[in-house]
Amino acid sequence: MYILLAGLNHRTAPVEIREKLIIAEPELGNVYQCLLAKGEIEGAVILTTCNRTEIYATTRNIEKGQKVLLEFLKDYAGFDDWAINQYIYLSNCYEAILHLFRVVSGLDSMILGEAEILGQVKDAYQFAMDAKTSDSVLNTLFQKAIYIGKKVRTETEIDKYSLSVGNAAVKLAESSLGSLTDKAVLVIGAGKMGEISARSLMANGVKTVIVSNRSYDKAVDMARELNGRAVRFDQLDEELAAADIVISCTGASHYVVRGDKAWHILESRRGKPILMIDIAVPRDIDPGLQQIDGVQILDIDDLKGIVDANFEQRLKASAAAEVIIKQELEVFNQWLASLCVVPVITALKDHGEMITNIEVKKALNKLGEVTQQEEKIINSMAHAIVNQLLHSPIVNLKQMATCSDGHSYAEMVKNLFALDVNLEEHTEYENFKIGNQGQ
Repeated sequence: MYILLAGLNHRTAPVEIREKLIIAEPELGNVYQCLLAKGEIEGAVILTTCNRTEIYATTRNIEKGQKVLLEFLKDYAGFDDWAINQYIYLSNCYEAILHLFRVVSGLDSMILGEAEILGQVKDAYQFAMDAKTSDSVLNTLFQKAIYIGKKVRTETEIDKYSLSVGNAAVKLAESSLGSLTDKAVLVIGAGKMGEISARSLMANGVKTVIVSNRSYDKAVDMARELNGRAVRFDQLDEELAAADIVISCTGASHYVVRGDKAWHILESRRGKPILMIDIAVPRDIDPGLQQIDGVQILDIDDLKGIVDANFEQRLKASAAAEVIIKQELEVFNQWLASLCVVPVITALKDHGEMITNIEVKKALNKLGEVTQQEEKIINSMAHAIVNQLLHSPIVNLKQMATCSDGHSYAEMVKNLFALDVNLEEHTEYENFKIGNQGQ
């Protein structure tokens, strides 16, 4: 069984491209059905956040499995071949596993060491489990990844020095506006990110917090927690007239601050500065509004420029994290390679045994009457020749199983000998210690 990865992230694609591939939770069930219906994909776990959309999948044929993933991404996002080549990365086995381990540890995040990604990976895996789309190999992979994410944070404290996306947005506001004292902020979206942003703004001097959310009750609850004021979603645009800062982070699939509704209100400010920070993907705020005098719109990609005083500590912690990941990767890769190599070796031995029996039978038929002793000698000689021929390939294949590309050697032997490999008997998780299983 082989592990595949296909996706894009903040390193390979800007936000206007990433938002085309965001898969909202209500759509996930249909997406999983579409992937698994292709037949080449055995199991799948989809990780989709504001900074990445990645599909981890298992297959028995790397080439065919990758083709299915690329075709899906192309169709879902409406990409052409150029966009696929430009933005999408494709990995298998060793590289795919390493990537997930680095992601869950916060090493592949826009903000190095960010804590939110561990919970996002947990949620993605749990959704796949509930949808029954994760198989035994992916179960082991994601359990291992979550264990590593916890271990990295416990042993390196990388997240102790890390900003959250919400806190980074506040730093972005400070760098743009200077002092935040006595500023009024409009928070669109009553989720965790909105609350973190609002609390951080208040800690830095913001005097007024207005909360708007599609569910008014949630806006009221959050406003009460922040000693702020809630407004209904249909009154949202009117609040733009007085706000100094807007932070938007909803899960909407379209702009919630639209040009056709907000334009005249923002124009009525007559150039008075307003900073609009859009940390949602897909984006919440129509970027065309920035053409209005005094309006500055920053999106989540602008957070890349945020460097805080603790960056050096996080960099040191990330080096220690890489060591942990390397050690855990070697253990996991040996297990995964065995899933590919052991059944190939079994099939190769069976293939040799079948050829031996067929050829011995042919020889005995041609010889006619032979003694029992002569038949035994012919049979032993035939088996000895085949065993000698297969000895080195089998020994070398066992040694190569521990290499990062051990699966490719197994695939090569399978194809060279046209082997019929039964993977079903070798996919069970046995004698492989993930570590602390506490989730």
